[in-house]
Amino acid sequence: MASVRGATGWRATWVLKRIGVLLPIVAVALGLALLVLDPQPTQTLRNNLFDQYQRWHPRDYVEVPVRIVDIDEETLRRLGQWPWPRTRLAALIEHLRANGVAAIGLDILLAEADRTSPASMSAQWALSPALRDALRQLPDHDRVLATSLAGAPAVLGFMLQDVPAGTSGDGKAAGALAWQPFRYVHAGEPATGSLHRFTSALGARPQLEKVAAGYGAINFVADSDGIVRRVPLVLALQDKPVPSLTAELLRVAQGERNYFLRSDGPQLGLAEVRTGQLSVPTTAAGEVWVHYSDAEPTRYLPAWKLLAGEVPASLLEGHIVLVGSSAQGLMDLRFNPLRRIMPGVEAHAQALEQILTGQTLQRPNWALALEVIAIVLGGLAIAWLSISARAFVAASTTAVLLALLLAGGWYAFRVHGLLINTVTPALVFACTFVAGSLIHHFISEREQRWIKAVFSRYVSPNRVEFLVQHPDATALGGKRQECSFVFTDLENFTGLMESVEPEEAVSLLNDYLDGMIAIAFRHEGTLDRIMGDAVALMFSAPLPQADHKARALACALEMDAFANSHAAQLAGQGLKLGKTRIGIHSGEVIVGNFGGSTMFDYRALGDAVNVAARLESANKQLGTTICLSEATLAGCPGARVRPVGHLVLKGKSRAIKVFEALTDRGTTGYAPPDVYDEAYRLMTEDASWVALARFRELARQWPEDPLVALHARRLAGGEQSDLMTMTTK
Repeated sequence: MASVRGATGWRATWVLKRIGVLLPIVAVALGLALLVLDPQPTQTLRNNLFDQYQRWHPRDYVEVPVRIVDIDEETLRRLGQWPWPRTRLAALIEHLRANGVAAIGLDILLAEADRTSPASMSAQWALSPALRDALRQLPDHDRVLATSLAGAPAVLGFMLQDVPAGTSGDGKAAGALAWQPFRYVHAGEPATGSLHRFTSALGARPQLEKVAAGYGAINFVADSDGIVRRVPLVLALQDKPVPSLTAELLRVAQGERNYFLRSDGPQLGLAEVRTGQLSVPTTAAGEVWVHYSDAEPTRYLPAWKLLAGEVPASLLEGHIVLVGSSAQGLMDLRFNPLRRIMPGVEAHAQALEQILTGQTLQRPNWALALEVIAIVLGGLAIAWLSISARAFVAASTTAVLLALLLAGGWYAFRVHGLLINTVTPALVFACTFVAGSLIHHFISEREQRWIKAVFSRYVSPNRVEFLVQHPDATALGGKRQECSFVFTDLENFTGLMESVEPEEAVSLLNDYLDGMIAIAFRHEGTLDRIMGDAVALMFSAPLPQADHKARALACALEMDAFANSHAAQLAGQGLKLGKTRIGIHSGEVIVGNFGGSTMFDYRALGDAVNVAARLESANKQLGTTICLSEATLAGCPGARVRPVGHLVLKGKSRAIKVFEALTDRGTTGYAPPDVYDEAYRLMTEDASWVALARFRELARQWPEDPLVALHARRLAGGEQSDLMTMTTK
């Protein structure tokens, strides 16, 4: 039965290993799903990783022909609050044109008429007819601005909007832009479906729109955390591509009309935007990742200084100039990955700078495939290692793979400007390792329990438990300790074996030993050894037991009861099992591991072990079943015993006082304890002739009492005390 249970447990562990492999595979599959589906949490983790890269290594600022004319707080203080009259904007454009700028980008939405125009003022104020007519004769501010725009390489901005169907608004639908100075040429199949789509556009005043050299969207598509990481070059107004302010500035600065859009297929989206000599890799949505530099004051030119003529021409000639505002009141402030608040116009400027210097960040289309390969190969390798290899090997390999993965992502960014998502594979590696380690731990724990259960059939369970909890206890050597010992032997079993078949004899012996050892383990005894049908037990080792003497006696009494019951059961089957003799003694011994470096044995060495064995053997001469020494009895208060006598055991020179343990079943036909004790007292008080008469009388009344018969024979033979010398072991 034990072997069946062991085989079943091993098969269950084998099945668990096979099923357990699925858990890390599921972790890998979930990682792939997260990578492909790209839910918001993984986007946030990936973006945070890319932001950290930028904080570790911001772009080095290089002087390029890009400047920002800043309508800052000082400009508003000097020249008046916003909105300005369009004539002031016209003066600003005239200054820039006169200084030979390459392109002017107005990061300003001029969707409404100038309220400071004379015509608007005459309509709003209650004026006399003569004054109203005089105002109408003055130049219209929007017309003045349109005149300035017509002679300058200026790009106006418009705002793309999402207006729900059936909602009225001020926006114009696709194709309603009054003038489109740009034209798109597609290389490959159009991929406008992957662009950020909007339903309408809020544009500049028609009279301004028609004369501008360029017309671009000023929208940003920030991430969910509000950080501007990418600047679009192309967006979609319904189903038609439209350029951003950044793209239009590049086109106008080169004097080009066309954009070339290259896609890798409708499913993969846009790959590149080219205008003139500039070719810019983009995301599938037509954006460029901005590699931000730290704040650079020379990038900004205050608008008041420009209008005052205090800006050197060298800072403007041939430059792309953006006009925007850093004033807080104008609400055009954004967050960038460097954890810095910046004016929205700076995002356009930084995108232009890195495009002109060729320092663009890229997340190539093959990056996703590389990340999938990393998850599959790395995840499965870690899964296999965490399940099958040792914990240190699995953990160290996983740490190395994680380090290589994260270092590879940093290297790709630092050296090649590539954005590789290593955070999702790293999470998969970690989760796979945890899942595999849990399975490995669960399987190992189950195997340990199985091995412990099997090992406990060879070694005492308490010894196995002690070794598990105290692995340092496997060293060679021993220590002095008081222990109790129980030795048992089955009478005439050799003769029984000769009378039955070998298989039956082995089965009989196994059943007997199984019952005896189970009793020993219930009393937390340590199995010292099995010698054929004999059993040697030890108490108070390896763990000390304060009540080891009482445990030894209680164990012996239960063994005796089992042996008698088992013999009676076999007798009913026609098999005669002999009596089980038991010896018990307590004393100081050396307990520990003895042997050599190849193999050792845990046992006790000392005189107490030999005494217990001799007491078991003495039962044959005494006719008793359980003999225990006075040393053991001292720790068994309330024990039912009667004295046997002072015995000089074989090979000993000094006598020890020995007692017989009494049981309800095993002592039927014995003289009452008080009557026996009275006769024994007479024997020890030099009244041998009185004791002889008393024991003879008791022998006639209780002829089955072995000690009564023994003492009657001894006294009749001339013995005069309870001292007996054992002649055999």
